[in-house]
Amino acid sequence: MARHIIGMFDSGVGGLTVMKRVLAAIPEARVVYFGDTARVPYGNRSKEELIRLGEEIITFLIGQGAEAIVMACNTSSALSLPTLQERFTIPIIGTIDQGAGLAVQLTREGRIGLIATEGTVRSKAYSLAISQALSRGILPENERLRRSWQQGEQPVSLVRAQACPLFVPIVEAGLANSGEARVIAKFYLAPLLEAKVDSVILGCTHYPFLSAVLREILGEDVRLVDPAEAMVQELQKVLLALDSAALKQRESKGEDSGGRRKDWRVRYYVSGNPELFAQVGNTLLDEPITGVHQHDWCEQ
Repeated sequence: MARHIIGMFDSGVGGLTVMKRVLAAIPEARVVYFGDTARVPYGNRSKEELIRLGEEIITFLIGQGAEAIVMACNTSSALSLPTLQERFTIPIIGTIDQGAGLAVQLTREGRIGLIATEGTVRSKAYSLAISQALSRGILPENERLRRSWQQGEQPVSLVRAQACPLFVPIVEAGLANSGEARVIAKFYLAPLLEAKVDSVILGCTHYPFLSAVLREILGEDVRLVDPAEAMVQELQKVLLALDSAALKQRESKGEDSGGRRKDWRVRYYVSGNPELFAQVGNTLLDEPITGVHQHDWCEQ
């Protein structure tokens, strides 16, 4: 696979959970990451706002050489992705379809739960995506549930969606493993435990940073579904398609596949405080974050 440049954005540090998976699975990739930290959180923003912010950020990332965009934000994916995919020709991958499909595959009892921002929950995007996944032929790995679907039953559904508005500020403040996080998580997760869900979609890219706390409260029998796992698989397909198109173009022009390889792997840009982003990010990633740049066209 060629060494493509991937543009990735989120409202803050949450998208780093997706970036970690991308870099692990596609070691030749280069990532330009944009954290819109001056305008975090996105959870209570309108569709119109998210479209406008997404246009600004995607245009910036394309200017940095991005060949594909990963929208590492569930709220944006739920509300603005279809519009932005129409406005740009560059491939844009969101979280919702990938997360829903993965949850359908992994559920053991067909009782899926969702934790997400208020905007994502209000959109009902995950409930719709789960139904569409089944219609597209994405079936549970559980044989009993597969048979039920083939017999015309509806064995899988989103039985409880819970908005968790305080989770993003907790992660952005570097408090993912704090006592405060545990108290708030117990409150948010109580309805899902009452609904007896067997799997929970992490419907915000900030939430995997809370995995230890979530597992502690939900128990080992409840699966945590991280959409980033399926997003990486979709991204790999997109990059292979770009490789194929580029190869055909070179062959038609009689060119070889040479080119200078650049030595950078990740470039970070934020709309807010670069030092704070690096400070929090360094508590969440295995490799240190250095050289964060502030891009100040955003409204402060």
